[in-house]
Amino acid sequence: MLKKHAHKLPEVNFSDDGKMRHLHLGTEWIQGSMYLAEPNALVHEYIQRMMAWLLFVPPESVKDRQALQLGLGAGSLTKFCHKELRMKTTAIELNPQVLAACKGWFKLPAENPRLQVVLADAAQEIQNPKWWGTVDALQVDLYDHEAAAPVLDSLPFYNHCRRLLTPEGCMTVNLFGRASSFVRSVEKMSAAFGKDAIWAFKPTREGNTVVLAQHTPSRPKRDVLMARADRIEFEWGLPASKWVRVFKPVSS
Repeated sequence: MLKKHAHKLPEVNFSDDGKMRHLHLGTEWIQGSMYLAEPNALVHEYIQRMMAWLLFVPPESVKDRQALQLGLGAGSLTKFCHKELRMKTTAIELNPQVLAACKGWFKLPAENPRLQVVLADAAQEIQNPKWWGTVDALQVDLYDHEAAAPVLDSLPFYNHCRRLLTPEGCMTVNLFGRASSFVRSVEKMSAAFGKDAIWAFKPTREGNTVVLAQHTPSRPKRDVLMARADRIEFEWGLPASKWVRVFKPVSS
């Protein structure tokens, strides 16, 4: 996802690889994937971990909550929140070709009262007061077409993100790349949300580290998290008990 005034938007294409389809933005880098036989499943481990906010809310409340994705990618999180979790779901995407690709190649459902895609620059759109205090699950996965660094990763950006959240709301962010940039990103998030609000996973094999920030810091006991994880695995098939093992507060 790139800012219009800074760059020409990259060309969008896809490749099929056996049972899977991958989204590309004009390079060989994979920007998202889908199982052809299970279009709503979450393929990559880091994408599954973007759902770790589920550990912090009662499972029976999920369907009444609001999800917001910054960056549509291959539509994986948007489809999962809409179809599997039955949430009200909105995605903000800059590139109209990405939206067309998700509808044509990645089984993104048509818009309806519970599903909306806003074509806009996320940095600008989240400053619209209509979103403030409405989002329970904010999922940030904004990479340029080279997948080199997050497009939005500043203290003002994370301040705007926090303002979107409900009191129980969480932001999950995919950080991919060098350890030094990870530390700087976490410092900015800590400044916006408070040190006690930040949790991080160990990196995946591919090098993605998912960080979670709570609007209102809480430190659920491990047995509470494990009980929630069991429910999440039973209800939605996500590997949540593994999350609890590789997930901890940054300032613990």
